[in-house]
Amino acid sequence: MYTDMFKAFSEQTEKTFAPYVKFNKLVAKNVEMLTELHLNTVRTYSEMGLAQVKAASEVTDVSSLTAFNSQQLANLTKWSQQMIDDGAKLQALAKEFKDDLDQLTTENLKAATPA
Repeated sequence: MYTDMFKAFSEQTEKTFAPYVKFNKLVAKNVEMLTELHLNTVRTYSEMGLAQVKAASEVTDVSSLTAFNSQQLANLTKWSQQMIDDGAKLQALAKEFKDDLDQLTTENLKAATPA
């Protein structure tokens, strides 16, 4: 008798908390992906900045300064493209999270709404 009562209680609790568990898993997945994106972005920008510092430290005369300055436009273009790419990745990640959240909401509304 008590076993059946605890089993029924356990099943009810599991059904009640299932949407919260799904939501928490979705948020955890999104945070993990955001963290990975940010770490990769920091690594990329750090490497690019370090390359700039190394290139600037090699300037010793007017001709090397001219060569360094001529590379700056290419580097600026590279940085701009990297920022655009990172923005697109972030936008795609946000869209995926929104779509997953919409799907979860739809599933929960269907389950909660009597037919």
